[in-house]
Amino acid sequence: MTTHLWGAIFDWDGVIIDSSRHHEKSWELLAEEEHLALPPGHFKLGFGRKNQIIIPELYHWADANDHAEIERLGNRKEVLYRELMAQGDLQPLPGVRRLLEQLRAAGVPRAIGSSTPRANLDAALARLGIAELFDSIVSAEDVTHGKPDPEVFLKAAARIHRRPECCVVFEDALFGIEAARAGGMRVVGIATTHPVEELTETDIAVRTMEELSVEQLAQWFCDCK
Repeated sequence: MTTHLWGAIFDWDGVIIDSSRHHEKSWELLAEEEHLALPPGHFKLGFGRKNQIIIPELYHWADANDHAEIERLGNRKEVLYRELMAQGDLQPLPGVRRLLEQLRAAGVPRAIGSSTPRANLDAALARLGIAELFDSIVSAEDVTHGKPDPEVFLKAAARIHRRPECCVVFEDALFGIEAARAGGMRVVGIATTHPVEELTETDIAVRTMEELSVEQLAQWFCDCK
């Protein structure tokens, strides 16, 4: 096996944890507080993208040049999200801990590459007790361009010292899958936000990480040196 020659990059929401109901509810609470309207189907349309993109382009709650207002709304939304997350039970999705532990044992470096703010990641990692299973974290604050731009994944690959073509990205969102493809990486689709049948632009799509093994993933990287 060539496990030490490749790397694994994980999106967060919908891949490590199923936080969709908390995110959707936090947008609804923010809209109520601000007396703003939510567009139909807003959650799936914006899921996986940065708040700085969602708020002006999808929700039309602020002018794209009004950075202060966009930041205010985005920060409040994330506060509401963290409050909701703290109220309920939080567990990794099925197979996550096992796969991370197997990758670590095999010497495969592991990074988070997410549009999620760092405060959200730190709070959740502390509750889950899996921070030590990741070698690096790239969050919303670390990138200028949100998905489907590949910046977040390219930075994650650089942080774990792996070439993009020698990395596999685990994603559930269509924008994230597009970003990984744009970065020249392999992609495992996780059917949390979308059914397996819709994850057509991936190398493989699974319902949970329980269906995956390190040996299976390593076969993609025999040419990585």
